[in-house]
Amino acid sequence: MSKVVKTYSNFEWIDLENPDKEELHTVIEPFNIDINLIIDTLQYGHLPKIENVNNYTFIILRAYSANLTDNVTTIGELSNKIAFFINEERLITIHRASFDFLKNLTGEFNSSESVMLSIINSMLLTFEEPLQFQSDKMDKFEGEIFLKSGGSISIESLYYQKSKARISKKILHLTQNVLNLITVKPELNSTLQDLRETTIRFLLHYDEVLEDATTILNSYISVTAQRSNEVMKLLTIFSAFFLPLTFIAGIYGMNFEFMPELEWKSGYFIILGVMVSVALTIFIWFKRKKIM
Repeated sequence: MSKVVKTYSNFEWIDLENPDKEELHTVIEPFNIDINLIIDTLQYGHLPKIENVNNYTFIILRAYSANLTDNVTTIGELSNKIAFFINEERLITIHRASFDFLKNLTGEFNSSESVMLSIINSMLLTFEEPLQFQSDKMDKFEGEIFLKSGGSISIESLYYQKSKARISKKILHLTQNVLNLITVKPELNSTLQDLRETTIRFLLHYDEVLEDATTILNSYISVTAQRSNEVMKLLTIFSAFFLPLTFIAGIYGMNFEFMPELEWKSGYFIILGVMVSVALTIFIWFKRKKIM
C-alpha cells in the first residue's frame, strides 16, 4: 500500500493506493467510516455511486485507464475507480490503480471539495483522448468503405470500438447522475457545473460514435451484399450463354451409330452457326432488357 497525506490550512487529504482490506481498515478506522463502504471500495468493477453516511459523503467514480488499442469488453478492463470519503475536515481517496494526475495534482486549494472537484475533472478528461481516437477510427472505417471502392474493414475492430464507446457512455451516464447529486459550497458551484457540462459533451460525442458504428456496420453489410449480387449476376449471365451451347454440344457429343447429322458434309459448320446464333440471340435479349 502507498499512503500519501497532504495537510492544508483547514483540511487534510489522505490518498491510499492499492491497500488490502486489513490495511484499509486500519487506516480509516479512526474516522468512523462504515465497514460496508470499505467493502465497496475494494469491489472490482463497482459502478459510480454516491451515499451520505455518518458525517461523510461517499463517492465512487471511474476513470478511463485502458490503452487506446486495447480490445476490452468490460467496465473493469476499460476503467479503474477512485473512492472518495469527504467532509469539511478531510478528503480520503482510495484506488487500486496508479493515476498520474493524482501524483501531479497541484494548485491552491481552500477546501476538501475543491480538491475533489479537481480530481473529478482529471478523471473526466481521461475519456477525451479515447473518444477522439474512436471518432477517428469511425472516420477511417467510413473512408475504407466509401472511398476505396467498397474496401474491406475489420469487423472485429469495429466491434471492439463500439463496445468501448458503449461502456464509456454507460460510465459517463452514471457519473452524470452522481455529479447531479453532489452539493458544494456556493463559490464552487460554477466549477461543478463545468464538470456536468463536460460530462454532457462527452455523452453526446459518444452517442455520435455509437451511431456512426451502427451506420458503418449497416453500410458495410449493404456494400458487401451489393458486391455479392454483382458476382452472382455475372455468373448468371455466363450461365445463360453457355447452358444452351453446352446442351447442343452434349447432344452431338453422344456416340450413337445412327445419327443422320454425322453424315452431313457441312454439319460441323452448321452446328457452329447455330451456336453463334443462339449466343447472339441471348446477347441481344440481354441488351434490350438492360441486363448487360
